[in-house]
Formats: sequence, C-alpha cells, structure tokens
Amino acid sequence: CCNLDSFNDARMAAVHHGFPHFILDIRDEFGDFVVENFVEEYLAGRTPNPCVMCNTHIKWRALLKRADAMDCDFIATGHYAKINIHTNGRYYVSKGLDETKDQSYVLWGLQQDLLSRTILPLGKYHKTEIRQMAHDMGYPELAKKSESYEICFVPDNDYRGFLKRRVNGLEEKVAGGWFIDKHGKKLGQHKGYPFYTIGQRKGLDIALGKPAYVTAIDPNSNTVVLGDEIDLDKSTMQVKKINWIKYDGINDGVETITKIRYKDKGAFSNLYNIEDGVNVEFYEPVKGIAPGQSAVFYEGDDVIGGGIIQRNEFNLADYKS
Repeated sequence: CCNLDSFNDARMAAVHHGFPHFILDIRDEFGDFVVENFVEEYLAGRTPNPCVMCNTHIKWRALLKRADAMDCDFIATGHYAKINIHTNGRYYVSKGLDETKDQSYVLWGLQQDLLSRTILPLGKYHKTEIRQMAHDMGYPELAKKSESYEICFVPDNDYRGFLKRRVNGLEEKVAGGWFIDKHGKKLGQHKGYPFYTIGQRKGLDIALGKPAYVTAIDPNSNTVVLGDEIDLDKSTMQVKKINWIKYDGINDGVETITKIRYKDKGAFSNLYNIEDGVNVEFYEPVKGIAPGQSAVFYEGDDVIGGGIIQRNEFNLADYKS
C-alpha cells in the first residue's frame, strides 16, 4: 500500500466496476499523528509502532471524516481481521481466518464509533483465496503483487537514516554516549541512544567476545545497557493508554493471551488494573519487551483491548556491581 502503484491499482478497479475513485490528501494528519510520533518516540528512548497510529488516526478517523462529507455510512479496508458484535452490544475485533496474515494486532486502537462503521471483507478468507479471486476477476498483476513489510515513509526501512534527516544535528547531539553492562561497567561508546532498540544484537559495532543484546535504554544519560540474551527475559510489564474493545474494562486477575509484537504468538498472562493502565504478569518470562510497542490482549481469537508498553524508570545506580 501507500505508493503510486496502489493508487493506480485502485483507480483501475474503480473504472472496471463503474464506481467513482477519489484520492484524498491527508498528508497533514499523517505527518501530525504518525511521522511526528515516530520521531518523538525514538527520541524518548522507545520503539514506536507507526502502523497502529496510522490505522487509528489515518485509515479510520481521518477517512471517516471524509466519508461523512460524502454521506457514506461505512468504510471498508483490506485488513485480514474480523469485526463482531458482543451480546453486551460492543463491537470488537477478532483474528482473521488466515492466521498467517492476521492483522488484528494493529487494530487495537479502534474505538466503538469506528468499529461500528467498518467492514472488513477479507477476514473470512485466506490470502491465497483473495489472490485467486483477483486473478479470476481479471487482475492477474494484482494477484501476483508482492507484500511489503517495511514502514511506508521510511526508505529502505532505514529508520536511523530517517531520524538523521528529520532531526537537524541529531548525530552530534547524541554521539558519545556509553554502552554499559548490567554492573555499570563502561564497554565502549555508541552512536547515540535513538539508534538502538531493545533486543537488538546486530549493528552494535562493539566486540565483546560473545553475543550482546540491548537490554535497556536511557535517553536522559544517553546510556545503552548491553547484556546476555537471558537478560531480555521479563515476567512483568506496565501498559498504559489502554483502549478496551470487547468489554468496557476488566476485572483484576483476568487471564489473557498477550502479544508484545506483531508476529508474536502471544503468552498467557494475568492483568491487574492500575491508574491509567494495567500491570501484566506473564506465566513464563517473555523475551524482548520493548517500551513504545503495542501490547494486545486476547481472549481466544478476540481482542479484548490493547495499549502502549511503558518504559521502566531508569536509575543508573541500579547498574552497579
């Protein structure tokens, strides 16, 4: 999506089937809600999820504003997920039939007024079926179209280069910080905390004689903590900016399957209410919890809700032998 070829493909289908095709300019909203948030999160030492921001504020909220102006009752998107109505009257998202392409994870931010006016026609199909339909309807090129997993506004998926171009003088401002180990020992200097993410192993440009992973980031002191793979294992996390979907809230101790990244299989956990969010306690430690990423809570295939993983308070004194 998100390129000139996609515009042309949509126009071709519209002409073929005899319905009007419009191109809406929502660059301002995209810049405000997606691009700026992306930059700000990295500068705060967190790892953002721009697809969630885009779905919530662009593909739905901004699009529905245009739909209202055109007297449209519903919008439809090509996400592989389903929308259902609970007996309590609430709309909620469920996994798509094709779990290998399921996109329910990135839809946790959709509120009830958005879900109630959304149609997701692809949720009941496998991707292979959709490709066959496209072929049978006379769109052989669409049927063979490759998939993109990159961030649409970041060329070559090089977010570090994007940050450098976006923030004047960033390299000079953040260069010279220290890599330290869990005992506080300085291991060498790094290129700047925004250029690292939790769990990162490659591209550290430091030789320690063994694999090293980024386990913590502190933007205030420009410090990046390196450790062993096992140091990435965590049993708890805090999640805020919650959007509840299937229910209007949860009882303490409710069991969920919690996903901490898009391709994550999920892990069993219990949720406990706190001010402005929840504490998540996993049954078994999970690896690579990254602040800024989305945590999405499932009840079977249904999305209960989701939120943003918070960064623990960083205290350099904690990293002492």
